[in-house]
Amino acid sequence: MKAENIGAEIQRIVQCRVLWDKYSRDFYSVDASSYIVKPLVIVFPRNENEIIKILKFALKKNIPVTPRGAGTGLVGSALGKGIILDLKYFDKIKTYPNHVQVGSGLLKGTLDKKLEKNDKFFGPDPSVGPYCTIGGMIATNASGIHSLKYGSVIDNLIGVRIITSSGKAINFPSESRFSNKILKIINHNIQKKFPHVSKNSCGYRLDKITKKTDLQKIVAGAEGTLGIIISAKIKILSVPKRKILIILSYRNLEQAVIDSAKIVKLEPSALELIDKKIIKHIKFDFPIDIGCLLFVEFDSNIEKSKTNLGKIIESARIVKTLTKKDEVKKWWSLRNSALGFSLRGITPNQSLPTLIEDATVSVEKLVLLVDIIKTISKKYKLDIITYGHAGNGNLHIRPVIRNKNKKLMKKIAVEFFSKVIEIGGSITGEHGDGLARSEFVKLQYGNYVYSVFKKIKQEFDPKNILNPDKIITTKSSMTKNLKI
Repeated sequence: MKAENIGAEIQRIVQCRVLWDKYSRDFYSVDASSYIVKPLVIVFPRNENEIIKILKFALKKNIPVTPRGAGTGLVGSALGKGIILDLKYFDKIKTYPNHVQVGSGLLKGTLDKKLEKNDKFFGPDPSVGPYCTIGGMIATNASGIHSLKYGSVIDNLIGVRIITSSGKAINFPSESRFSNKILKIINHNIQKKFPHVSKNSCGYRLDKITKKTDLQKIVAGAEGTLGIIISAKIKILSVPKRKILIILSYRNLEQAVIDSAKIVKLEPSALELIDKKIIKHIKFDFPIDIGCLLFVEFDSNIEKSKTNLGKIIESARIVKTLTKKDEVKKWWSLRNSALGFSLRGITPNQSLPTLIEDATVSVEKLVLLVDIIKTISKKYKLDIITYGHAGNGNLHIRPVIRNKNKKLMKKIAVEFFSKVIEIGGSITGEHGDGLARSEFVKLQYGNYVYSVFKKIKQEFDPKNILNPDKIITTKSSMTKNLKI
C-alpha cells in the first residue's frame, strides 16, 4: 500500500493528527542514531482508544508499528518502515511521596522540574536526560551517570501499562491470566545464563523477573517490541543534602580502571571516565601527561569517603574537589558533553558509528575491556575515543572509521562483541539493541535463552507487527540503512 492510502484510511478511524507528506516522513526517518529508515505514516494519538484502533488496523493490514518518544536513542530503536506512533501527547504526571505516575511521552526534563520543587528526583539520568521521554527511557532501560548508586530504569520501575498488538490493554504487575502465562515461560534457572553485570540492555531482561510482582520489568529494554507503553509508575527519591565531586587525573586508562575497581567499594554515587581525546576540548589547565579523568562523586558519608579515597588512589592526581552545587553541576555538564566533544575532531571522510559503543563488564574486568579496545585500535590502526560509566564497567567506545568503511565496521563489531561476551560482559549496557545490535542478541545469550525470548515475543505480538526485527530478528541490519 502507498503512504497516502494508509494515511487516509487511518485518518478515517481516528480524530488525531496523521501525517504522510514527504517532509514529515523524512523528519521521522532519522533519530539520534547513525541510521535512516523512512516510515509510511506518522500518527499522534491522544488517547488509548486511538492507539487500539491503529493497532487493530495495522494488524489487519500487516503493517509494522514503531512507538517513538523524542528520538534520542543511539541504535535506531525508534525507526520503522510502517506506522510511527509519536506518543508526545501522553505526558500526564501525578506525584506521590515516593513515586510518580507518568505518561510515556513525558519529557524527563519536565519531570525533573516538577520533582525539584519537592526536593525529589528520578534516579536514572542519561546525558540527554532533559530531552528524552520516560517511555523511551523504559524502552531502552536507560541509565546514566548516577546509575551506580540509583540503578537503571528497570530498578526503578514499579508498574507499567501497555497495549499489545491485538489492542489489549495490560497492566503489570497484575494477577491476570496473561501474567501467569508469561511467568510460566520464564524458567528461574535462566538467570544463570545472563551476564553478571550491573547494567544490561540486551534482549528481554528475564533475569530480573523472579516473581509476579516483577513482571513490569519485562518491558524495560524491550524497545516497543512487546507493547506500546502508555504510562508507568516509577520510584522517586529525596535529593541528597550534600555532595562532593572529586576529579582525578591519570596517565592512562589502565591505571584509572584498576583504581575504579577499588573506588566502587567506597560506594560512590557516581564514577565516570573520559579519555584525553575528550579532555582536550575542556578549557582547564590539566597536567601535561594526562591520559584520562575519573569523576568520583559521594552524596553520603562524605568526609569518611573522601579520606578513604585518598588512601587508594596512589597513581592519580586530584585535579578538582568540588562541593558547591553550581560547580558540581558545571563539571557534570562537561562529562555529559563527552559525545559532543568527540564529534568535534571528526573530518568529513570519518565517522563515529554507534555500533560497539556500549559494552558492559563487571568493574573488576574493566582492565580486560581496555585491553580489547587497545588490541582493536592497534590491529586496525584506528583512533578510539573512550568515555563512560567506569563504576558500572560500562564504557562508550567510539572507533574513528576512515572512509566510512561498512565492511570494516562489521568486522570490528563481530570481533569486539565476541571478546566482550567471552569475558562475561554484555554487548549493550544502556542503549539497547535496535538496528545496531539485534542480530547479535543470539550470540550474547545462546540458543536456549534466545528461544525463550522468541516465545515471549510470540505471546505479546504473534503477528510480529510491533517494531519488527528489533531484539528478535533473522536479518543483518548493523550496517544497512546507515546514514553515512
